[in-house]
Amino acid sequence: MPLDPDRAARIAASVAEGFAAQVEHIQGLMRFASLRGQEHAIQDFVGRAYAERGLAVERFAMDHAALRAHPGSGRITPEHSDAPIVAAIHRPRRPAGRSLILQAHVDVVPPGPADLWTHPPFEPVIDGDWLYGRGGADMKAGHAANLFALDALARIGLRPAAEVTLLSVVEEESTGNGALAAHLRGYRAEAALIPEPEEEMLVRANTGVLWFTISVRGRPAHVREMGAGANAIDAAYRVVGALRALEARWNAEKARHPHFAEAPDPINLNVGRIAGGDWASAVPAWASVACRIALYPGTRAADAAAEVEAAVADFARTDPFLAKNPPRIAFDGFFAEGYVLEPGSEAEAVLGRAHACATGESLRSFMSPSYLDARVHALYEGVPALCYGPVSHDIHGIDERVSLASVERITTAIALFVAEWCGTESLA
Repeated sequence: MPLDPDRAARIAASVAEGFAAQVEHIQGLMRFASLRGQEHAIQDFVGRAYAERGLAVERFAMDHAALRAHPGSGRITPEHSDAPIVAAIHRPRRPAGRSLILQAHVDVVPPGPADLWTHPPFEPVIDGDWLYGRGGADMKAGHAANLFALDALARIGLRPAAEVTLLSVVEEESTGNGALAAHLRGYRAEAALIPEPEEEMLVRANTGVLWFTISVRGRPAHVREMGAGANAIDAAYRVVGALRALEARWNAEKARHPHFAEAPDPINLNVGRIAGGDWASAVPAWASVACRIALYPGTRAADAAAEVEAAVADFARTDPFLAKNPPRIAFDGFFAEGYVLEPGSEAEAVLGRAHACATGESLRSFMSPSYLDARVHALYEGVPALCYGPVSHDIHGIDERVSLASVERITTAIALFVAEWCGTESLA
């Protein structure tokens, strides 16, 4: 049943009342340089914040054996984070509503050269409506919104009338294994909401992602006898060209995927890192290229990986040097499939009403050509996975920033969603 307008107004006012404290909390999260493998301290901070509110908190390590046995697991390499997952559960006195998972990740991508930033990346700065700093938009603002939405209810004497689980995960930027580990641990609900920076829209469809590294061996020689050698870096360039052809072929198939047909290039191949050689005056004997490519929902990650391997192998057979020295491919991160959020769920209807109340506008949806942890809930739990969050700019780039006005609207929408989806009971 839709919320009573008076109650909705009280919830919105409560979010506004607590918003200054919420911004301070976001800034506190942002001061942790929670790069991959360095999330232990921020997870301690998060766990304390949950415990201070009387939530039942569990910290657990990711079970690598269980992850490896699951088809949705990203590849576990030495770089894989060993930071814990933090879960916090609110349990009502008399369960009456529908259960919910509110999830967010704390890991962030590297900031790049510090001199390109207007402000130091891990020192949050507010300039007008914008909060600047690495991870503020993606997605520490959303992480705080989950918690402060519950605070807003508590401030007016209410709490959810159903079980609500707050999940704080890692590895979202590398494998998706943090969310999957929580799934394998047994955390479930009738819906999940993840406030990634999605421009106040709902993600309707989302690509899967593969990470892989191509290694090429060359034949070293002194540069005065370059013709006697074989340049591994030049050979790696040629392999990337073959992958660009695969990218173009997959993009040409977009008309077969309704949510992606109007996108200019839904399938993006990114060459993210390249290394090779040992000496400027020696023909390089080795090169490695780390890549990321997207795949359409409905495509098995294993099938897409096989196509990548075939594209490289087919090209290598046509290359005089690579035919005798075939490149090697290692899948070393995301091995994730995409998903489609089918319209018509009650959870989406409730979010639509909450969004309209918080923003005065109808909820729009769109396709996101990126990885999202929502795929775990959509694919492996079969529940509505709502990815919806604030307006931002330059996530994964320089001067990442998030709109504070938008964060307040999103927090209001989450609080309203919780109140209607879960129902409420008296805090006393």
